[in-house]
Amino acid sequence: MRSSGNILLRLDWVMILLYFSLVAIGWMSIYSASFDTNTTLPFLSQPAGRQQLFIGLSIGLIVFLFALETKFYERFSSVFYMISLFSLAGLFLFGKTISGATSWYQFGGFSLQPSEFAKFATALALAKYLSDIQTDIKKVKHQLIAFVIIFLPALIIIPQPDPGSALVYAAFFFVLYREGLSPIYLVIGFSGILLFVLTLVLSPLIVSIIATTIALLIFLKNRKKKPKESIYLITLLTCVALSYSVNYIFENVFEQRHRDRFNIVLGKKVDNRGIGYNTHQSEITIGNGGWTGSGWLKGSQTKGGFVPEQHTDYIFSTVGEEWGFLGSVFVIILFMALMMRILSRAEKQKSKFSRIYGYSVASILFIHFSVNIGMVLGVFPTVGIPLPFFSYGGSGLWGFTILLFIFIKLDANRINEW
Repeated sequence: MRSSGNILLRLDWVMILLYFSLVAIGWMSIYSASFDTNTTLPFLSQPAGRQQLFIGLSIGLIVFLFALETKFYERFSSVFYMISLFSLAGLFLFGKTISGATSWYQFGGFSLQPSEFAKFATALALAKYLSDIQTDIKKVKHQLIAFVIIFLPALIIIPQPDPGSALVYAAFFFVLYREGLSPIYLVIGFSGILLFVLTLVLSPLIVSIIATTIALLIFLKNRKKKPKESIYLITLLTCVALSYSVNYIFENVFEQRHRDRFNIVLGKKVDNRGIGYNTHQSEITIGNGGWTGSGWLKGSQTKGGFVPEQHTDYIFSTVGEEWGFLGSVFVIILFMALMMRILSRAEKQKSKFSRIYGYSVASILFIHFSVNIGMVLGVFPTVGIPLPFFSYGGSGLWGFTILLFIFIKLDANRINEW
C-alpha cells in the first residue's frame, strides 16, 4: 500500500456536506418540536440541548474514525460483529424497557441502544465475508452463511420486541442482489409480503383463488416450453398454505399494538383517539403546512404538542408543517442525493469489501428513510424506525454517523487499493 497525501484532500466533501445539512435541519426540527420557552429546565436538559451535545460528540467520533487505518475496519469486522451480538443478547438480562421494548442499556441518566450500532457491525461482517470468498454468491453454501450473518442480529432483536429495528436487516438483500444473488429471492420476498397483506384485506379463500388463477394462466402461457407441472403445483400449494397461516401469525405472533397499527393502515379499523392518534395527528400536522409551510417555530400543531414524541420517530411531520411541501421535497432530495452519492462512490471502489460496505450503507439508509416517511404519512404501520440524522437520540445519530463515515474513510483510501 502506498501513501497518497493528506486525507482531507481525498475525502468526499459532497457526502460530508449532505450529512451536516441533514443533521442541521434535523436539529432545527427537534428544537421546534420540543423546546419550551416557559420551562425552567437548563437547555442541556431539553431534547434540543441534548441533541446538540450528541452532535458535538459525533464530530469527535468522526475525527476518531478518520484517524484509524482503513484496514482496521476490515481486519476487525468479525470482532465488531461478535460484540454487537453479545450486546444485543445482554439486553435480556440487563436491558431497560422503554415504550414496551427492552432495547436499551441504562447508565445513570444516559441510555444506549445497541441495535443502532449492530447495523454497521453487520454491514462490515457481511462485506468481509463476501469479499473473502472472492466469488459471487450463487452457491447455496455461501448464501446460507450470508443469511446467517444478516438474520442473527434480527432474530435477537425481534423478541425484545423491536420489529422495526429487525425489519432494517432486509436491506441487506439489496446488497446480495448486487453481488449476484438470484432475483428469485427478492421476488419471493415481495410476493410473501403481498400475499400477507392481501390475506389481511381479503380472505385466505379469495387469495387462494387468485393464486390458483395466476398459476394456471402462467402455466398455459408457457405450455409450449413444456414446464414442469410439479414446480407450479408446489408453488401454488405453498401460497395457499401461507395464506391460511396468515391469520394465525397475525393473531398469535404479532402483539395487539402491532395488529391495531396494521388494521388502521389497511382501513379495517379507525382509532384516531387511541392507537392511531399519532399517525392521525401527524397527517393533520403535515397537511397544515400547505405549499410553503408556516415558518420555523410557527407551526401551530407542532408548538401545540399534538403529535406525541414528535421530536423522535415523527420528526418529519415538523418539516411538513413548518417548511411545507416545498421544504419537505427539499429534505427528501437531500436524502436521495446522499444515497445516490454513496451508490455512485461504491461502484468506483477497487476493493470488493469497500463496494459491498457502501451498498450496505445506502440500503440501510433507504429502508430507514422510506419506512419512516411512509409511517409519518400513514401509508406504513408505526414500527418505531427513526429518520437518519434527523430523529432525536444519541444512539441513532452515532450509529448512522459511524455507518456513513466508515464508508467515507474507505472511499478516501480507494486510490491506495490494488
